[in-house]
Amino acid sequence: MKKTTILFDLDGTLVNTEEGVAKSLRYASEKYGIPEPDRAMIRRFIGPLLEESFQREYGLSEEEAKEADLVFRERYETIGLFECELFPGVEKVLKSLKEKGYQISVASSKEEVPCHRILERLGIAQYFDVICGARLKENIGTKIEVLKDALKRLGISEKREVVLIGDSRYDARGAREAGIDCIGVSYGFETDFDEMRKAGVVEIFDTLEEVEEYLEKGV
Repeated sequence: MKKTTILFDLDGTLVNTEEGVAKSLRYASEKYGIPEPDRAMIRRFIGPLLEESFQREYGLSEEEAKEADLVFRERYETIGLFECELFPGVEKVLKSLKEKGYQISVASSKEEVPCHRILERLGIAQYFDVICGARLKENIGTKIEVLKDALKRLGISEKREVVLIGDSRYDARGAREAGIDCIGVSYGFETDFDEMRKAGVVEIFDTLEEVEEYLEKGV
């Protein structure tokens, strides 16, 4: 069945946010007194909830992770948020998909307000029917929770017509749990494509143009 609704992950799929995250993590590590992260660790922080990443990568308690998260946000929400850029071909593909009649939306684990601010700053917010992100006060934070929220807000009843485009195992797992397909891209922040495949990704492509071609075939 051909897909008619496309959900896009944000970090690592539409937008390269590594610079802002890296500088804000280094800021947090210096101010909070934890070891400075290397690039591999920084990339593991992009995607999952920050509090979970601080616990996983540094062995912090839940309370300590919340504190480290707040320190990270001191810099990220004022400066780091805008230290980012679109990946090549993103706007061209979004414009093409809209012209072809697809319903397209964002479904990101990043908080929803920053998602809007980034997409508006980069000039592509107008292409999306809905921009969905984490809303922690409403207990929407994990990928599966965001995806369920996106499907609800879009009024989706036929999940076979929906696909998530993402760059990580977390995207693939969330899509599988939500009952939708996931197509992966290789240019993002995932370093282990076998893990993406184990998590249930349908295909992995090197560019969004290749993803569009695949979707048009209605495989």
